[in-house]
Amino acid sequence: MNNKQKKTLKAIFKNQVPANIEYREIISMFKALEAKIIEDKSGSRIGIILNGYSITIHAPHPQKEMKKYAVRDIREFLIKAGVKI
Repeated sequence: MNNKQKKTLKAIFKNQVPANIEYREIISMFKALEAKIIEDKSGSRIGIILNGYSITIHAPHPQKEMKKYAVRDIREFLIKAGVKI
């Protein structure tokens, strides 16, 4: 995991949920964690499987940044999957 990916992971775990994490940064972080990423060909949904747990997220559009509620969901997913910072 490179420094940018580590920074993204730390940002997700902050008490105050940031509103400036870009979708591509989150996907890059998941790839570094060796998560399986399943893209939905018909829409903006992405399935992510990590350590036996799964989540579906939506790619934001037209903006690049993830919504705060989505970042909170990702944090809960990471906790369940056993990811720690």
